Amino acid sequence: MSTLVPLPMAIPLVACALSIVVGRWRSVQRLISVTALTAVLGVSVALLVRADDDGFIVHRSGGWSAPLGITLVVDRLAGLMLVVSALVLLAVMIYAIGQAGQERQRVAFHPVYLVLATGVSASFLTADLFNLFVAFEMMLAASYVLITIGGRPDQVRSGMSYVVISLVASTLFITVLALMYASTGTVNMADLSLRLAELDGGVRAALALALLVVFGIKAGLFPLFFWLPDSYPTAPGPVTAIFAGLLTKVGVYAIIRTQTLLFDAPDWMGTVLIVVAVLTMTVGVLGAIAQDDMKRILAFHIISQIGYMIFGLGLFTVAGLAGAVFYIVHHIIVKTALFLVAGLVDRRAGSSRLSEIGGLVRTAPMLALLFAVPALSLAGIPPFSGFLAKFALVDAGLASSSWWAVGSSLAVGLLTLFSMTKIWTGVFWGEADEQPRREPRGDGRLGGPIGMVGATAALGLASIAVSIFAGSIYGIAERAGHDLLAPERYVTAVLEANE
Repeated sequence: MSTLVPLPMAIPLVACALSIVVGRWRSVQRLISVTALTAVLGVSVALLVRADDDGFIVHRSGGWSAPLGITLVVDRLAGLMLVVSALVLLAVMIYAIGQAGQERQRVAFHPVYLVLATGVSASFLTADLFNLFVAFEMMLAASYVLITIGGRPDQVRSGMSYVVISLVASTLFITVLALMYASTGTVNMADLSLRLAELDGGVRAALALALLVVFGIKAGLFPLFFWLPDSYPTAPGPVTAIFAGLLTKVGVYAIIRTQTLLFDAPDWMGTVLIVVAVLTMTVGVLGAIAQDDMKRILAFHIISQIGYMIFGLGLFTVAGLAGAVFYIVHHIIVKTALFLVAGLVDRRAGSSRLSEIGGLVRTAPMLALLFAVPALSLAGIPPFSGFLAKFALVDAGLASSSWWAVGSSLAVGLLTLFSMTKIWTGVFWGEADEQPRREPRGDGRLGGPIGMVGATAALGLASIAVSIFAGSIYGIAERAGHDLLAPERYVTAVLEANE
């Protein structure tokens, strides 16, 4: 089974090369991309099943032992992230093919998208920090092309802001890596877990905070989120969806992995994380309420919902981590679906501003249904997955006596419901007060091309499936929480693979 571990990276990378070769034939490009991403999804499911049975699957690239060699590891957390990321990557690719926009006009779309998929998989699989840096740089390079594709001035301006901030984070990341290597002589995370414990407590605290800042920029934590609301909404619809749904969660994954594996979770770090989480929730949702554009409302909600995940981590309990992992799974699917709906609304109405749209529940009832399911889930309305995820976190918070943080999360949930109601009233129920910026498209009552609607509906059904199979998914998340709070299991699995 360990031979399957590199495949989520290798398959899209090989497909990228093939896609460049057949660039003149868009239909062949599409076939290659969809086939490759489907294969990644299948392999990811197989790896998750095996990891849940065995705990860890370790692959030594080229037979080189850790810490010198490149080691890839699949545990329950990485397996879950691989599966849900592969699912949304495939759905968004089908959506992009159905949209026939930049995907059809730009020969580079498919290869660059596949490079992004490779970087995402590498982030979850790698067992050393330097290769995590390389994976982030792969995603950055692909993201810059995707976020500016089309060449509109607002896209280029927002894309430059995105790249500058990402480069600052990358510079800080490589600096922290250099300091870690100078202090310990290794960047393998299992080896680092042992060697960092030998350092002075102040040095460990400084390194922990530095990594939190690095990954906090990428995740959109308070106060490091300022680049996000302006960068994401200007990109093409499919690109915005995959950025919003997935890329920030790669940053959250990195925070969870490093804070639980490399450092001994002192009480002060839990307090810092919970304070940051509450501020992230609150500022994000207040920013969403103040907007008059559907995409910008959803962009601010990315920030707000990240706070819930960091809240679960900050508790440093099995229940808190299980709730955080379950919340990540729910949020990747739901947020991607909401941005896909926003793309359909923009196409149908010629705008995403609430003041320029209205009455879509009558003219495009399918869009109203596609919005309602993930919106209710995001707001935490039972029996949708968002309610179950928030309930798990609230229960964990109460068990840890984090009363003020729990109260804040419940208040943010009410404000989230208010902002979803604001979108419903403005886009689907009310009447437009102004003329849209572009000519609306008449896509019938379906609301858009079958590929776009089908991909969006598939993610809506996936979010419902998360609710139906919540017990099984939470069980895996809970076992992942046990693993995260017992880092010696990860260390033993990686270093014993050398024998």
